[in-house]
Amino acid sequence: MSVRNVTTESAPVRFVLIAAAVGFLSLFLLMPLFAVFIEALRRGWEVFLASLHEEAALSAVKLTLLTAVIAVPLNTLFGISAAWAITKFRFKGRALLLSLIDLPFAVSPVIAGLVWVLLFGAKGWFGPWLAENDIKIIFAVPGIVIATVFITFPFVARELIPLMESQGTDQEEAAVTLGARGWQIFLRVTLPNIKWGLLYGVLLCNARAMGEFGAVSVVSGHIRGETNTLPLHVEVLYNEYQFSAAFACASLLALLALVTLGLKSVVEHVSGLSSNAKH
Repeated sequence: MSVRNVTTESAPVRFVLIAAAVGFLSLFLLMPLFAVFIEALRRGWEVFLASLHEEAALSAVKLTLLTAVIAVPLNTLFGISAAWAITKFRFKGRALLLSLIDLPFAVSPVIAGLVWVLLFGAKGWFGPWLAENDIKIIFAVPGIVIATVFITFPFVARELIPLMESQGTDQEEAAVTLGARGWQIFLRVTLPNIKWGLLYGVLLCNARAMGEFGAVSVVSGHIRGETNTLPLHVEVLYNEYQFSAAFACASLLALLALVTLGLKSVVEHVSGLSSNAKH
């Protein structure tokens, strides 16, 4: 079946629009991305690999991975639970819950970090009690994890809620009439229907968790080799004029973005094929 244009713009107009879009993406996306890798390899592979094998760099990578390993599963559980509650039930406060889920999108990450300092810092609401019990949250790994969880918790939920709303509750209601219980309904009916949206949300959540800077910068204390995640380590190296090392570490984050983009495309393609097969 042939596909016809649904617009009436002339060929020159279409050319200008396409050229403008390609030019904008090239200037603000592709050129900076290429610049990161070019600068990272400017002094050769030996310097590049040495920068990544530095003790502080390895510590930053480990902390970044640890933070993601904790934050992503927690936000996945929250996203599934919140989406299930919002789309399958009607209750007072539903609109408020939806608004609260969007809160990290509306609040600056720096402000989010300051909120946790206000709560758990030495002069914060719970600071004296934490100090008495020798519990350290701010300027330590727990503070980094908490800030990251807060910044990233909308991603899975916001991917699942529209999907589950569009699917409705017909299949779950049919399962109930056949005698299925809560977990059976979720595992055999709901989860298979949302698996691609769930995977997509997890990918976005993981990418943001590893790349988060603002909130983590406030609560970390920038302790080299202890509380610096990879984005913070890049900033420290750049401020110390270690440009090759800074771009080498930044290239890892750029590579993560490219991998996430590739996986996102795969998920969209596979989910599209799955949807077409059902219809």
